[in-house]
Amino acid sequence: MIVPAALAFIVGAAVAWIVSWTLQRARLAEREERARAAERRAVEAQQLAELGTMSSGLAHEIKNPLSTVVLNAQLLREDILDAPLDTDQSAGMVRRVDALVRETDRLRDILTDFLQYAGRMKVDRERIDLREVAVDLVDFLHAQAAQSGIRLLLSPPPEQPVSVDADRGLLKQAALNLMLNAMQAMAGAPRADGAPHELMLRIERDHGRARLHVIDTGPGVPPDRIDGIFLPYVTTKTGGTGLGLPVARRIAREHGGDVKVHSEPGRGSDFTIELPSAG
Repeated sequence: MIVPAALAFIVGAAVAWIVSWTLQRARLAEREERARAAERRAVEAQQLAELGTMSSGLAHEIKNPLSTVVLNAQLLREDILDAPLDTDQSAGMVRRVDALVRETDRLRDILTDFLQYAGRMKVDRERIDLREVAVDLVDFLHAQAAQSGIRLLLSPPPEQPVSVDADRGLLKQAALNLMLNAMQAMAGAPRADGAPHELMLRIERDHGRARLHVIDTGPGVPPDRIDGIFLPYVTTKTGGTGLGLPVARRIAREHGGDVKVHSEPGRGSDFTIELPSAG
């Protein structure tokens, strides 16, 4: 007959073993998921490297003639203005030349974005405090946000530095891509209550990760579109290249991090740049 003390010991040992086994399984599953994610990033990096090698030369060859087209269009515009033509006739010709210049410039912008996404990315790392980056971003976009009727906010940052080893310029570019994308989405979808839209930056750090949240009150992203928004050339904006989000994610992954999104249709989205913490 097992005495109560012995029974309690057996039960306690069994519970301890079950808890230990469960924790080990959870840690193993987490390591396996990290390994799979690292493998996926390695495959994507290899594919991007191959794409960049094949396309960068072609893109540069296209940009050179485009520059020549713009230069000659500008010279043609000056010749039209100097020619002995009546006002209506010269005005119509100038409008067509200006349209040619605008479309050519747009093509150059598309090529620039493409090279940024597919080309080789040089990362010059330095120790950066994400709190300073957030302040710079708010200062930079404050006027543009106000002009669009959007309140740009900075959530109270942590008291201690939130440091990462990153390329300051690339990191700011990734965040700006997310912020501009959010502003464009909010501009096309007024709030039902008539209140102004809000765009907030929030900094946090935990479990060895540093996060820069870009939170908006826009229309949100439907669940069935979440996986597709980071694909190149997927966009709902007129004139957009569809490379803003893919470039932001690539920059984050070049730093060993990622861009994650949580969105509620009709309420807004939270796009988060997550990076390894420094130190």
